[in-house]
Amino acid sequence: MAGQPIARFPIHLGRGGSAVAQPEFTGMDWYGGYDERHGEDGEGRLVSLFRFSQSWDSWEMHPAGDEVVLCLEGTITLHQEYADGSTQTVTLAAGEYAINPPATWHTADVEGEATALFITAGEGTEHRAR
Repeated sequence: MAGQPIARFPIHLGRGGSAVAQPEFTGMDWYGGYDERHGEDGEGRLVSLFRFSQSWDSWEMHPAGDEVVLCLEGTITLHQEYADGSTQTVTLAAGEYAINPPATWHTADVEGEATALFITAGEGTEHRAR
């Protein structure tokens, strides 16, 4: 059996210590299917990896829990807008992480190329234009 590339096939970490391979990531609409597959698992986490060659064109927010953003390569500047209206900017280099608290809108700027691993409470994820 061949290994699965996490950049294409995220993992759901669920109840009872389960790890469930997900269908191939196909874009932002993919998250609706994720909610259908795992929405009842309020404690689950989505583990995904993305490579970026440009800044994000949208904001996102996860109401169900914290999200860990771990920069693996390059540099990512994360912009956070908290529920109380305050903002913060965090620049991550390889090996550094930040946490997006629940209901924190966030987006990112990337110079050159960067890779990040995300551990997300994915239920109810929302997106808005940047």
